[in-house]
Amino acid sequence: MLKIQDVLRTKSKHIWSISSRETTYKALELLAEKDIGALMVIDDGKLVGIFSERDYARKVTLKGKSSKETPVGELMTKDVYSITPDKSVDECLGLFTAVHCRHMPVFENNQLIGIVTIGDIVNAIINDQQIKINDLEKYITGSEYVAVEDNP
Repeated sequence: MLKIQDVLRTKSKHIWSISSRETTYKALELLAEKDIGALMVIDDGKLVGIFSERDYARKVTLKGKSSKETPVGELMTKDVYSITPDKSVDECLGLFTAVHCRHMPVFENNQLIGIVTIGDIVNAIINDQQIKINDLEKYITGSEYVAVEDNP
């Protein structure tokens, strides 16, 4: 069974974050520079929220805010759902679906060790299924076995 720890092995270990006191504009610059969709919001070593492109798109203009003046803390998602590395990819996909989010921090022993996205999970499932399909094709066709000729 594919686990979250397997997904994390395929990703960069770096966790991009920002303080809740930084401006939304600074957060957008970092999102663009790193080509990512969300930042972990960390204050004093503690995860206090997530700031995503969706937060910006839905909250800045609709609330009449300015990205150069508004702190990330006013727009971030404060209710953060997380998962542990021992959970299955299927459990994670179910959680993504249930809570309608796209980015999820991974904690082990109360320590933030990574982030998975719904795209990471979908790719992991597709890759795992392709491996199983290839293995079944090899088994059915016998192509993984090499014939051993009898020696006279």
